Amino acid sequence: MKQSRNDYPLTLLYDGACPICRLEMDRLAQLDGLRRLAFVDIALPGFDAAKYGAKVEDMQRLIHAVRPDGTLVVGVEVFRLAYGAVGWGLLFAPTALPGVSSIAERAYAVFARNRYKVSALLQPLLARMAAAQAARRTAGACAGDVCESTNERTAS
Repeated sequence: MKQSRNDYPLTLLYDGACPICRLEMDRLAQLDGLRRLAFVDIALPGFDAAKYGAKVEDMQRLIHAVRPDGTLVVGVEVFRLAYGAVGWGLLFAPTALPGVSSIAERAYAVFARNRYKVSALLQPLLARMAAAQAARRTAGACAGDVCESTNERTAS
């Protein structure tokens, strides 16, 4: 699908209880210098899926996003739009190709269904990656003994 200005700001509805999901949303937030993305953690108490016209069970199955006009986007298309927003669109562009699209959607559905198991298996790696992201955030905000407030935001 071709991206347009009408795709942004894009609100990502992600599972913050999932370590891999949280890490990826944090990375997207760091890359989002143009503020084209907003992040909503569906795992937080009080989250209301009805506000977005969906069921929380569906949102827990696959990632969802909301375009400015309220249109829901589900699955791999969310990643195409999100990475496009931060200038990394070529990373997911092949997933829109005929044939590749259906394979990518099925592969993502399998991953999404098993994301907690995958997170548990990769826990040491995920912890190192999260620490590296935090260090990059800190390094970007501090020079010498002076730390400045940044416009960066995390998804957490």
